[in-house]
Amino acid sequence: MQKFIVLYCMPIAGLEDWMKIPAEERKAQEAGLKAKWDTWMATNKGMMTGPTAGVGKTKRVTMQGVADAKNDVMLYSVVQGDSQEEIAKAFEGHPHLEIPGAWIDVSAVNYLPGMEAA
Repeated sequence: MQKFIVLYCMPIAGLEDWMKIPAEERKAQEAGLKAKWDTWMATNKGMMTGPTAGVGKTKRVTMQGVADAKNDVMLYSVVQGDSQEEIAKAFEGHPHLEIPGAWIDVSAVNYLPGMEAA
């Protein structure tokens, strides 16, 4: 089995718009998405290698130094499967995609020589 990193993304502007929705309405929508998410996770738990986690505030490191930055990544998962196509297919219809403008990226984990995980 090969490992893949799954990035749950949405445009920063979309998140800013989401936060403008009145809290009570937003919480109801979040609860509905969470219920769908929990069902999806239960159905697909066999491919998960650990918990799905949120991504916090970003610090970008460049040759010029360190600075606050924003990116479109909200959450990530590490999953395993026989192929990238198999994993991508499993994420079709994922509840995250119900968020306007959201997308999911699936990339193979390619270890550097001598840096393979135990």
